[in-house]
Amino acid sequence: MIMYHVVCATTNPAKIQAILQAFDDIYGEGCCHIEPVAVDSGVPEQPFGNHETRTGARCRIMNARQVRPEADFWVAVEAGIDDDSTFSWVVIENHKQRGEARSATLPLPAIILEKVRAGEALGPVMSAYTGIDKIGNKEGAIGVFTAGKLTRSSVYHQAVILALSPFHNSMYH
Repeated sequence: MIMYHVVCATTNPAKIQAILQAFDDIYGEGCCHIEPVAVDSGVPEQPFGNHETRTGARCRIMNARQVRPEADFWVAVEAGIDDDSTFSWVVIENHKQRGEARSATLPLPAIILEKVRAGEALGPVMSAYTGIDKIGNKEGAIGVFTAGKLTRSSVYHQAVILALSPFHNSMYH
């Protein structure tokens, strides 16, 4: 079995878990060594809009490639706010191609959106609202507002699987 070196352009445990699970699902359990790296997104801590959020993920990939050029895959997950909802972009690259997918979206209540629009990032707003420290590293707003039926990681996992599709399907080549 091939062992892939996968660089995650994040140190967020919810994102890392989603990436690891997706690679295990697609390439087989234990198929990869995941290495988290802290890199800049080039966008604000709380990106707004589809374009800014995807730009953040692409920028993280570019920076991760500079830090770890020897990797087999680079993966970034950037969460943003658009149309009163939170969502994320997943960008994956290897030495030959790129895969991108946008996650499912979660509508946010007005009380949360008001604080986010005033300049606070969603994670800290949700932590203050719920009392859950560093909620963005755990279930996230998604876990809170879906009564735990979905989590930040489970929604990212689906988007990572979608973004991986060009890498293992021959029709893309």
